Amino acid sequence: MPRPPLPLNALRAFEAAARHQNLTRAALELCVSQAALSHQIRTLEQRLGVALFHRLPRGVALTEEGAALYPVLQDAFDRIAEGMQRFLGAEDRQVLTVAAVATFAAGWLLPRLPAFEQAHPDIEVRVQTHNNRIDLASEGLDLAIRFGDGDWQGHESTAVLDTRFAPLCAPEVAARLREPANLATVPLLRSYRADEWPRWLAAAGASGVEARGPVFDSSLALAAAASAGAGVALLPLRMFERELADDRLLQPFATTVELGRYWLTRLRSRTEREPARRFRLWLAEQGRTGV
Repeated sequence: MPRPPLPLNALRAFEAAARHQNLTRAALELCVSQAALSHQIRTLEQRLGVALFHRLPRGVALTEEGAALYPVLQDAFDRIAEGMQRFLGAEDRQVLTVAAVATFAAGWLLPRLPAFEQAHPDIEVRVQTHNNRIDLASEGLDLAIRFGDGDWQGHESTAVLDTRFAPLCAPEVAARLREPANLATVPLLRSYRADEWPRWLAAAGASGVEARGPVFDSSLALAAAASAGAGVALLPLRMFERELADDRLLQPFATTVELGRYWLTRLRSRTEREPARRFRLWLAEQGRTGV
């Protein structure tokens, strides 16, 4: 006697929970209670005779069996969605959620995003901002754009953009800075990455200058404080080209340092969806061409 088919709702519940690695977010996506979603997953586990998740204090993690099943189901549901697209038309768009460092989002990504949407009208991009500290699994994100060295455990990273850092400040502050040693006379606005100013000061030969000043959690806040005359900020030049062109910020010294890159990251444990693949290729091309 043939076995009854596996319940579709249970398969969908597992796929959503595996993609988000969070039961609450999966339940919200499927418009069911977390208890109902958990029941569906337990039903599937009982039918298969294996555990699909490790239950953790924050979210869930796939077991070996769950990791083997997830890409099969994700591919199947993606194929169904692509097939239905022919009947539903362009109004049924695939959603891609991207978190980006606020500086990169405002200074580089958002002005270019309309070009991506025009080229890919079937993808709806939703952008969230963060300060480089982000958890894709617990926050239900497809991709995250970070700044650093590209080494984040459990993530696959694609280099997007290089940028050099240099001191920037308001015109009235720049008028007082004849040489790097003069930086000892003004507040040096800092990020939470404590090594940035020491590396630039060493490159500029400004021995004896100590970085002292308020600490900010984003380059956007640093730039706002610098343009208001609060001090000198060490900032990524490519993210503030408009402010430099408008003379809202000036670069008093030519010395620059490379402190990292912007990277597009995704969880290795998740199969790359087609919208994410297209966005990754587009973003890499934008970074290469400097468009």
